[in-house]
Amino acid sequence: MTELPPTEPPTRRSRQRARPPRERHAAAIERQSPWRLLRNPYRPFEILSADELEAIHEASLDILEQVGVAVQSARVRELCHQHGAEPKGDGVRLRFDRNLIREAIASAPSCFELTSRNPARNVRLGDGYLCFTPVSSAPNVSDLERGRRPGTFTDYCDLLKLAHVFNVMHMVVGYPVEPIDLPVPTRHLDAGRAMLTLTDKIPRVYCHTAQRARDVLEMVRLAHGCAPEELQERPRSIAVINTNSPLQLDAAMGEGIVEMALANQPSVITPFTLAGAMAPVTLAGALAQQNAEALSAIAVSQFTRKGAPVVYGAFTTNVNMRTGSPAFGTPEYAKAALISGQLARRYRLPFRSSNINTSNAPDAQSAYESMMASWAAITGGVNLLHQSAGWLEGGLTASFEKFIIDVEILQMFASFLEPVAIDADELAVATVAEVGPGGHFFAAPHTLARYEHAFHDPLISDWRNFESWSADGATDATHRASLVAKEALASYERPPIDPAALEALDAFIAKRKEEGGAPVN
Repeated sequence: MTELPPTEPPTRRSRQRARPPRERHAAAIERQSPWRLLRNPYRPFEILSADELEAIHEASLDILEQVGVAVQSARVRELCHQHGAEPKGDGVRLRFDRNLIREAIASAPSCFELTSRNPARNVRLGDGYLCFTPVSSAPNVSDLERGRRPGTFTDYCDLLKLAHVFNVMHMVVGYPVEPIDLPVPTRHLDAGRAMLTLTDKIPRVYCHTAQRARDVLEMVRLAHGCAPEELQERPRSIAVINTNSPLQLDAAMGEGIVEMALANQPSVITPFTLAGAMAPVTLAGALAQQNAEALSAIAVSQFTRKGAPVVYGAFTTNVNMRTGSPAFGTPEYAKAALISGQLARRYRLPFRSSNINTSNAPDAQSAYESMMASWAAITGGVNLLHQSAGWLEGGLTASFEKFIIDVEILQMFASFLEPVAIDADELAVATVAEVGPGGHFFAAPHTLARYEHAFHDPLISDWRNFESWSADGATDATHRASLVAKEALASYERPPIDPAALEALDAFIAKRKEEGGAPVN
């Protein structure tokens, strides 16, 4: 039996206790999880039977046949007419035959790869692969020092830098905060350039108008230094398309689907269905409507280009029936996410969900609502977990501290997704025999050979005892997150880009600014 050593072995905890706070947090960034493609090895958790799932599917097809969808773009309506959709009522509303929908969605790929400027940052969607993206489209930003304020280009760039520094972020996929100090007609040009140069992770194309989509697609092509046909051969960007519930596809979103499909770039089709407000108050009814909206928009992508990559997105949640405001990270949201994953797998499509919460501060509520949302999405087989880091206040604010708290959560999930090895060495029967009854494993050779990397190493969690934590200032997780955010920004290094590609990108931006950019809606 191994005897207890007179002093504590050199564990990560004892090393952490010896460092000053700022040095400790800098080391935490260095010890972050390595960049890697995540793949979920577990069977998805399914809460509906096959018959129940089929009932939602059939109800959504009934909605498309009997009620239809209002398609606001004449260009998209004409495309749908050409493929068999029929006008209904005023002609803006279209009726989709169930067989037409079945045939259209069957042509979408079940899995595809996205190519980064840096080949080491390529990602896959579908087939069990899992990608995380930071918050996007928040109008406000916040941190502990400056409080809540409208988003600026500087804040936008800082959040992009955080997304680049942390390996658990696989794609950017959006403006982390809206840079409202930039002029709207040319905002997409400056914001797009920052997204393409401050990080080499997969960018998002904003489809606020067809012209904006075309501009950013061209910027993606130029940043990659590839020909138009090469852009079509290998998807290099992604767009998030939201339907306007109930049962409307806005002109900008519809034309965005078309522009992305023409370029063979994936669209993430995501209805925003609020049960009790923009969808039936029952979860089954809200999901049937979500599914109808998603399937009709997915069909538009396939009408444009058969086989265009597309993602089945879900954002069904409930409202606070006392105020009418949305509620996020709720049990209803979790159930909707699990069922949406079942629907996506039924159609053999990659699945998008979100890490969201309703809290107004990066506090306990924000953490437990985010954990509720993320746990349901990940155990439900999500492939793209959007809004993964930094979402606060129901999406109205991007928080620097919440960004780091979410990175902590995501790194925990990444560790959770690592399969457990079962072999003779891992079962450690010989080590159990060596230590024997009443012994300890601290100094066992089996432990000493593995202790550095035996367990998940947290980014901001403090595992010291109360006395050590108190003596070091009794800093809570939110304040520790603030320190880590500052250290991450201080450690940021801009990724390289080919000088010729950057010159071509800047020339295009200058030309489009001279032309006035893209018109405002």
